[in-house]
Amino acid sequence: MAWFARVVAVVIADTTLLWLDGTARWTLAAYAVLTALAMVMSRRMPFVAFLAALTLAVLTGGSYALLVCTGYQAGHRVSARRDVVVTVGATIAYLVFLLMVAHRSLIAPEPLVVLARVVVLTALPVMAGRYLAQQRELSAARERLRIARDMHDSLGHLLSLVSVQAATLEVSPLPPDQRSVVRGLAGAARAAMAELHEVVGTLRRADSPGLEGIDELVACFRAAGVAVTLERSGPVAPLAEAGAGHAAYRVVQEGLTNAAKHAAGSAIRVSLDWQPDVLLVGVANPADGRTRSASTGGTGLAGLADRVRAAGGLLRVHDEPHEFQLIAMLPVVPDVVGAAA
Repeated sequence: MAWFARVVAVVIADTTLLWLDGTARWTLAAYAVLTALAMVMSRRMPFVAFLAALTLAVLTGGSYALLVCTGYQAGHRVSARRDVVVTVGATIAYLVFLLMVAHRSLIAPEPLVVLARVVVLTALPVMAGRYLAQQRELSAARERLRIARDMHDSLGHLLSLVSVQAATLEVSPLPPDQRSVVRGLAGAARAAMAELHEVVGTLRRADSPGLEGIDELVACFRAAGVAVTLERSGPVAPLAEAGAGHAAYRVVQEGLTNAAKHAAGSAIRVSLDWQPDVLLVGVANPADGRTRSASTGGTGLAGLADRVRAAGGLLRVHDEPHEFQLIAMLPVVPDVVGAAA
């Protein structure tokens, strides 16, 4: 009902302006129909409706209310470069035409007045529509991030502890019947962790944990009884790629989970070593020849290598007889090496 009232208001407003200018009745009727069609079209095809409004404005010298409404709808739906090009190009063409044939306008033909008309009737509504759309998208993104943080804080740490403790039990000397139960429990815990990370990752695409989350991750494993140390060396520098921080976090997470399962009770060393051109992220633990990826969800070391490669880095696995080491090399910004983190 509100939308119908808006259509009627736009038709009446613009038709009245033409009637006051002395337009013939049959022309007014045709214009009213075209204006109503353009308004209806703006809900599903806003850019086509905006072009139609500009065309009617050129032909009649009016269509002020129609330009404002369709311009707002077009700005509200801008989402790709093509949309921007169409909207800006059509507005510029409208301005150029008015400057060339300003005598057809219902208002004074001075260039500054024509420019002000275009700005008020087209540019400002488009910008207002885009601004309000961005604010709505930002509000929705903030809500998703809030839900993701709540899920991570309430479930993530608990599932991490359960997963680590279940992995420790997997390699403990247990009777065969209990071992199968523990193995199922460990698998279920890791599957739950993988599903939680997938859901949280979907909710917070731009809020994935990075280097700043490694301390909390190490503390979480320590709380579960894992003997892990964190070493830092070299002057801290920003990472060159946007996803490199999250890749470093995943390397540490994978290495700790792997070590907790296959080297339970042994000392684990996590290292962050800033070199002149790369950050070396390492996780090392004693090995017995059985070490392999412990993560689930179809990723493991192969998926981790893809993640590191996507961040511009390289992942290396050193499976020596007495030590298993996971090392990721992630590029840093060379000209700001030495800056504080």
